[in-house]
Amino acid sequence: MPPPHTLTDSGERTILEDCQDAIGYRFRRPELLRAALTHTSGANTRAASNERLEFLGDSVLGLVTCELLFARFPDYQEGDLTKVKSAVVSRKTCARFSQELGLGDFLFLGKGIGHYGVIPPNMLADVFESLIAAIFLDGGWDEARAFVTRFVGPELDRLGSDAVSSNSKSQLQTVVQREYGGTPRYVVLDEQGPEHQRSFKVAAVVGDHRFPAAWGRTKKEAELKAAVNALADIHGEPVPYPS
Repeated sequence: MPPPHTLTDSGERTILEDCQDAIGYRFRRPELLRAALTHTSGANTRAASNERLEFLGDSVLGLVTCELLFARFPDYQEGDLTKVKSAVVSRKTCARFSQELGLGDFLFLGKGIGHYGVIPPNMLADVFESLIAAIFLDGGWDEARAFVTRFVGPELDRLGSDAVSSNSKSQLQTVVQREYGGTPRYVVLDEQGPEHQRSFKVAAVVGDHRFPAAWGRTKKEAELKAAVNALADIHGEPVPYPS
């Protein structure tokens, strides 16, 4: 790992240029990027560090995530939205985003920090949030939203899909009661394979209407996938688990 950068580093401009190349954003006011990359240990005063930017960036990150969640998962209730948001904006996830960008290599740190081992995850999470705030102040909401979406979007797809799968039956019940005034039931249409490796084909049924079926290694798995298929069918989307 390269040594920490200091305020007197003659290569500061190069560091900032390299960082902008890495993040895919060009600053109109490079001093904002400089502040976002400055840990308290490398600042002349605490106000010159990235702590205030971290505070703002956390809020921008949360708002963009909430907006994306609200638009992508219209059938999620507050509890489901909160669970996914908590995972997406967690310190662990932010640290991973920071690592993907290599932000640890651009930090301005004080002597004795960063010389040994790796940059702590909490510090990586801090600089990611600070960077979001710097982009927000430099380019406005649209630029900050675009930057956050680059990372949060794929994460929402992954976590959202997991959440849909695990909560698909309750989600379907809510939608069916609202749209059809009934309750879904699950019907086993077929079974295949030996006893120790059985597969089940299940469909969600509401009244006389049968939604697209799905296969699963257990009845529970097949029911969950069938519920996901039913939700997709109701919304006019491609069925995720064609049978």
